[in-house]
Amino acid sequence: MEHMSWVSLIPPIIAVVLAIVTKNVVISLFSGVYIGVLILVGGRPLEATMEVIGNFIFPQVADSYNAAVLVLLFFIGGFVALMEKSGGGAALASSVVKYINTRAKAQISAWFGGIIIFFSDLGTPLIVGPVFEKIFDKAKISREKLAWIIDSTSSPVAVLIPFIGWGVYIMGLIKKEFDLLNINTSEFSTLIQVIPFQFYAILAVSMVPLVAFMKLDFGPMAKAERRVQQTGELYWPESKPLRKPDKLEEYQNSGRAIFIWLPLLVLFITLFGLLFSYGFPFEPVPGNEFRVSLSAAYLFAALSIIILMIINKSKKFGEIIDIYTTGMQKMVYVALTLVLAWSLGKVINDMGTAAFIVEAMKGNVPAFIIPAILFLVGAAMSLASGTSWGTFAIMLPIAIPMAVGLDAHLLVCIGAVLSGGIFGDHCSPISDTTILSSTGAGADHIDHVKTQLPYAILNAAIALVGFIVAGITGSALTLILTIILLVTAVFIISKTQDRKHSERVEL
Repeated sequence: MEHMSWVSLIPPIIAVVLAIVTKNVVISLFSGVYIGVLILVGGRPLEATMEVIGNFIFPQVADSYNAAVLVLLFFIGGFVALMEKSGGGAALASSVVKYINTRAKAQISAWFGGIIIFFSDLGTPLIVGPVFEKIFDKAKISREKLAWIIDSTSSPVAVLIPFIGWGVYIMGLIKKEFDLLNINTSEFSTLIQVIPFQFYAILAVSMVPLVAFMKLDFGPMAKAERRVQQTGELYWPESKPLRKPDKLEEYQNSGRAIFIWLPLLVLFITLFGLLFSYGFPFEPVPGNEFRVSLSAAYLFAALSIIILMIINKSKKFGEIIDIYTTGMQKMVYVALTLVLAWSLGKVINDMGTAAFIVEAMKGNVPAFIIPAILFLVGAAMSLASGTSWGTFAIMLPIAIPMAVGLDAHLLVCIGAVLSGGIFGDHCSPISDTTILSSTGAGADHIDHVKTQLPYAILNAAIALVGFIVAGITGSALTLILTIILLVTAVFIISKTQDRKHSERVEL
C-alpha cells in the first residue's frame, strides 16, 4: 500500500485541531483539504488552489451520486422547516398533557415527545421543552432533568434514523469510502446493520425511561431533584437560565397534531411503498432507487403538510412557501460540509493516510481493539469540538480503510465512529444541541452540562466495554450486554447515592 508516511497525517490532524479551535466545520475541512493538496503539489499555493477547486471540489459536486444526495438534503430541509414552524409538534405534545399525573408519566411523555420529533435534532429541544416545562414544574421535576431528557432524544435519536438528514449524510460518507475500496455493498443496508452497534446513542435514549421508572438519580442531577422537591426552587441561586418562558411562542401557535402525524404517515407509506416495489426488505435496494424513493416521500409529505396548513388557515400560502424554501437554504451549510468531507476523503486517500496507519498498526495492535480506539478518539474529538458531523467527516475516511486493512469488524468500527461523534454532540458544552436543550428547557446551561455529564460518561464507559466485546465477537447481540450493564450500573450507583444521603440526614 502506497503512502506518504507521517506526512499523510497532517491534513486530518489540521482538520481536527481547527475544528476544536474554531468550532467551525467548514473552515476546518477546507483547511485540511487545502493543506493536503498543497503537500501533494509540492508546496505551490496557486497550483494548490486551482487543484482544490478543479480536481477535488468540482468533481464531488458533479458526481451523479453526490448530486442526488445534495438534492435529497434540500427536500429534507424544506420538509423539516414546515414541520417545525407548523406548530404541530407543540400541539401533539399538548394533546397528551391531560393524561400526565405522575412524575414518571411526565418524564416518559417528554421522552416520547422527543422521539416523535425524530426528524429534527435541533427542533426537538425547542418544540418539546417549552411544552413540558410547566408540567415538570408542577410535578416538581427539575429543569435540569427536562434538559437532559430532550438532549437525550435529539442527536442520539436522529443518528439512529437512516432516512433523515443524518442518515443521508452518513451514507454519503460511507459510499465514498466503499467506492474507493471497491466494496460492492449498499450503503443503506450497511447503515441499517450498523444500528445495533451504535451503543452510545442507544444507551443514551434507553437511560431516560430507566431513570424515570426506577426513580434512580445520581450525581448533580440527584441534588437538583432534591432542590426542587424539598424547596420548590426551579434554579440554584447563582443559576442564569438561557431564556425566559415566553421566548419561544413561535413553536406554540395554532398548529394541530395532525400536522405531525399525517405528513409522517404519508412519508412512511410513500417511502416503504416504493421500496417494497424493489423487493425491500428481502432484496437490497440500489442506492439510486433509494434516494429517488426518499426524495419522492419527502416531497409528498411536504405537500400534505402544506395542504393541511392552507385548509387550517394557519399561515398564508406565500408564508408557507417561504418557510419551505428557507428550510432548503439552511441545508446549504450541510451540503457544503458534505462536499468538503468528500474532498478531504479524496485527499486522505491520495496521500495514503489510512494505508500508513494500517502499516504502522499491523502486527502491533490487535484488530479487536480497533473499534474501542476509534470510539475514544471520536469521543475526545467531538467533546472538544462540539460537532458530530465534523467528527464523522474526518474519522470515517480513516476508520473504514483501517477496518478493512486490519481485518477488524467493519460494522463495529463504523458504529464506534458514530458513537464517538454522538458522545460529544450530546454532552459537550459547546455543542449546538446541548445549548438548545438548555434553552428549550429554560435551564441554566452550565447546570445542564454538569447534571448530564455523569450520565453521559456512564453511557460512554459502558459503550467502550461494548466495543471491546463487539470487536472480538462482531455480534450485534453485544447490544443486549450493554443494556444489562447500564441497568446494573444505574441501580448500584443510585443505591450508593441513597445510602450516602440517608447517612447525611441521620447526622
